[in-house]
Amino acid sequence: MSESNHPGRSRSAIRLRLVLTVGLLVVAYYLVPVGEAAAQADTLLRGGATAAALGLAGWFVVREVVREAGDADAARRLDRLLVALVGGILVFALADFVVATRHSGQFVGLRTRTDALYFALSTLTTVGYGDVHAAGQVARALVSLQLVFNVLVLATAARALWQGLGERRAGGRPPAPPAGTGTG
Repeated sequence: MSESNHPGRSRSAIRLRLVLTVGLLVVAYYLVPVGEAAAQADTLLRGGATAAALGLAGWFVVREVVREAGDADAARRLDRLLVALVGGILVFALADFVVATRHSGQFVGLRTRTDALYFALSTLTTVGYGDVHAAGQVARALVSLQLVFNVLVLATAARALWQGLGERRAGGRPPAPPAGTGTG
């Protein structure tokens, strides 16, 4: 049974899975243990786990970009991209929180997980109110990585949306490449 045979049921199941996945990511973000005081070995272990999570988020985004380029279903591309975006935001928010709590002076105004999530979202949207900002070199390096992540995700989202609109106008067919691109 393909998705085209039962579009309503499978689309609603896909949406439910998307909502549950995003919800679980947010719950996991708030439940990851990050203590105030810890031994140096614990700090190194958590720092390594955070770096691994950042690497995993980066790998996931790159994988989604590659999959998006070859996937014909715009809705599925956007669903996967949304999960990658939320996962990436939460990983960066957690990394920001860890840096802020472990290394005083790295961030100004970042004291709670909600502050970190707020900062990650305001960085993604390029709003930047200035109430929370990176002050130290470690925090600035981390935010620089986050900015690269944001550009990749936003560029991929724009491409997926553009292709989806083109497919809709063409009656479900992928849009033809622009004239002069050397194809054909």
